[in-house]
Amino acid sequence: MKLALIAGTDAAIALALRLLEAEPGAVIVSTRPHADPRIRPIPSIKAFLAESFATFDAFAFIGALGICVRSLAPHLADKRTDPAVVNLDEAGRHVQSVLSGHLGGANALARRLAHALGAEPVITTASDVQELWSLDLLARTYGWTPSASPDLNAVIARFVNRRPTALLLEVRDRGTAFLERTRPEHVTVFQRYEDIDFTRFELLIAVTYRQLAAPVPSLQLWARALCVGLGCTRGAPTAGLAASAEALLAAHGLPRAAVRCIASASLKADEPALRDWAASLGAEFLTFNEATLAAQPIVTPSAVVHEKIGVPGVAEAAALAAAEGRELLLTKQKAAIGDGHHHTLAAALDRRLRRRAQIAIVGAGPGDPDLISVRGRQLLEEADFILYAGSLVPVALTACAKPGAEVRSSAGMDLEQQIAAIAPHYALGHSIVRLHTGDPCLYGAIEEQMAEFDARGWEYFNVPGISAFQAAAARLRTEFTVPELVQTIILTRGEGATPMPPREQLADLASHRATLCVYLSVALADSVQRQLLAHYPPETPLAVLHRVTWPDERVFTGRLDELVSIVQAQQLTRTTLIVVSPALGARRGRSHLYDPAKGHGFRAPREEAR
Repeated sequence: MKLALIAGTDAAIALALRLLEAEPGAVIVSTRPHADPRIRPIPSIKAFLAESFATFDAFAFIGALGICVRSLAPHLADKRTDPAVVNLDEAGRHVQSVLSGHLGGANALARRLAHALGAEPVITTASDVQELWSLDLLARTYGWTPSASPDLNAVIARFVNRRPTALLLEVRDRGTAFLERTRPEHVTVFQRYEDIDFTRFELLIAVTYRQLAAPVPSLQLWARALCVGLGCTRGAPTAGLAASAEALLAAHGLPRAAVRCIASASLKADEPALRDWAASLGAEFLTFNEATLAAQPIVTPSAVVHEKIGVPGVAEAAALAAAEGRELLLTKQKAAIGDGHHHTLAAALDRRLRRRAQIAIVGAGPGDPDLISVRGRQLLEEADFILYAGSLVPVALTACAKPGAEVRSSAGMDLEQQIAAIAPHYALGHSIVRLHTGDPCLYGAIEEQMAEFDARGWEYFNVPGISAFQAAAARLRTEFTVPELVQTIILTRGEGATPMPPREQLADLASHRATLCVYLSVALADSVQRQLLAHYPPETPLAVLHRVTWPDERVFTGRLDELVSIVQAQQLTRTTLIVVSPALGARRGRSHLYDPAKGHGFRAPREEAR
């Protein structure tokens, strides 16, 4: 952003010089004489604006708001093209957005300058004041293209006045996830246009890949989601192919702005018409070999194409290959271009943006709702269905679920019942969270769940969480790996109803005298203590942590030979971690990282410390 700081007094100049630290590319202009070479002299603010209004992206007036307004008035044209303008008082107490708050970036600039000065930003645009979406910024923020609206101001007016609004989300990306998480109460989310009863709504906001003929005022935001497959005769004219292809797309309600990539056969990699059309759209140009094309489930094969290049078809196959999908939005269309040339076209929805069912296996952390990862919380906020391990995960972790989301505990379910609960949501293409305690990859019993997902062809992914052993180290204010004392952490459990694999008996693991974290074993305290004492000295530091990070957590410390007495005295039966380590409470040992006598890639050793 090319920014001009306009300072008319000595106090204003001093403030502008402070702002240069935060905005090093800014230009300071002033009518006051000054020896500092960073300050550009101007004869008057009026003359400066007349010369430079169109050459700067933003202006910051330091002084009276009235002077700012009167100076600007002759130059204002259109909010879509006017530069951003903010006004600061000379004391640096307030920074007010004056002009082009959204499109020009004045609101963001006001917040940025206020942050640099420790001032108060003053924002008066309705959407910001009401903490609503800035509809005129959504497209720019998330890489969408807005449709031509007959009256964007009227659309915004209905939205900020909280008229009933239908939000149609036909793709899934970073932007739609934000909209789902932050949906105002007057907005109802839909995933299919056909499900919207427009008698109930006065406004439509749609993030889509197609042109919609809505019966109410609408803001349509086109995501780059279309993979367009093309075949053409050799040497097809660029202009003719582009015009024909775009006309075909438009006839089927698919705007050019939604095209993500153009795809064809490898033998067309050097075809100018295809490459040039892709470039004009700002789309990627992809080609695929015969084997890849032949593997695609096309709808309209061509014997002629098969005879010429050995594949059943190009347009449909290339679209599917590029989209990594199996369904076409638009089957093969054929059109003549002129001069004996013709082309074929098909389209598919990019699999990465398709609103399809997905299961996120999320680690909730040890119990405190604040210790779930940012990604985990976002997935909870976006989920249509949350199935949480109610015996171990606090229900408070699901409080962030969006309105309308189904939340169920799996505490009383067996595996088959869990799958049965998930299945209808998966069939509807919902976003599903399976919420486990700690990190689900540690004693999370997710292996059998993933096997069931695999068997059904369900898509899923894992999101790690903070495990109890990490929470224990934090709660105990200790480091489990102390230089020259202990450098290994072993996570294990005692042998109960489920046998331990060979060579993983506690007595064997104890021989290492590492930091040993024993899960799921407080009911086996006698056996645990006996086996560990085979190698650990009786005085080895011990910690027993019950429901660590929960509001009712209890933490007990002592010696290894006191384990059984602690468990019995406190009547601990479950949700308890046992930690045995010489590192507990240690405050000795020093790493080379901070040793002044040792150097590394970021600092040299101090000579006097050697």
